[in-house]
Amino acid sequence: MSRKVWLITGAGRGMGVEFARAALASGHSVVASGRDRERVSKVLGTSSDLLAVTLDVTSAADAEAAVRAALIASVELTYWSTTPPASTPATSRN
Repeated sequence: MSRKVWLITGAGRGMGVEFARAALASGHSVVASGRDRERVSKVLGTSSDLLAVTLDVTSAADAEAAVRAALIASVELTYWSTTPPASTPATSRN
């Protein structure tokens, strides 16, 4: 199984809670969102695979912040590559 990262809205109650619990139980990571981040955390508990964030789906700023938090939490830097400035000739290419 390929590990997935789920971003679930409305995770403070109802179906959102059930979706989040099911994803966690299946071994996936979850970014659980709701208008009240503390409520989301309280309902779902703690897990290294869980990130609770504030998200009111009517707020573009909240949506952007939630996605940014999800990306920061779930992206692992495997390779770091720098490129020389355009005025510097490259001496080798792999």
